[in-house]
Amino acid sequence: MDWLPKDPQIADELARLHEAADRSTAERRERGGFKPEENTDDIVRLGSEYLALSPEEGRFVYMMALGAQARTVVEFGASFGISTLYFAAAMRETGGRLITTEVHPDKCNALRDTFARAGVEDIVTLLEGDARETLKQVEGPVDLLFLDGWKSMYLTVLDLLTPVMRPGAMVIGDNLNLASAQEYSDRVSDPANGFLTQILGRTGLSVRLD
Repeated sequence: MDWLPKDPQIADELARLHEAADRSTAERRERGGFKPEENTDDIVRLGSEYLALSPEEGRFVYMMALGAQARTVVEFGASFGISTLYFAAAMRETGGRLITTEVHPDKCNALRDTFARAGVEDIVTLLEGDARETLKQVEGPVDLLFLDGWKSMYLTVLDLLTPVMRPGAMVIGDNLNLASAQEYSDRVSDPANGFLTQILGRTGLSVRLD
């Protein structure tokens, strides 16, 4: 791992989480892998799966948040908190705040421990439960939205938060190669809908135009 955020507490916790994610991925491969949105039974298993960003992807989202000098970032889908900590590291430097969501109670308990070890409890607010409800309380202006939860909910979350996103706000959508994200991709790919989008591999980077 050639780079981690300079905050030592965040870096140490990220190193621990990446190691745990690597072990989880290896175990999942031994089981034959799974495609969570093609089998509804897998929603139960997701409570124990990392489904995490790689170190390179973490560096990318950190750079996006830092480069945009974001002050308010919203994350849909924290999982065990790897992406969350990369954003928190950027918010430590910009003086901003991060609002993240997670529906699985076991993951939420683990996230609280992670935030305490990383020393980011003053930066990160965890909204536990259905994001379609918890995100209604978010006040703007939102500078960056990161979508990495259920792909079929991306468009719902975007519509919920668009009214509090500032013009020029950035949206990063992960795993847009999945069929369940197609409706979202179609929406943001048409500038007539208020976003300018570039899709790079499985990741979409959008900017709000108005």
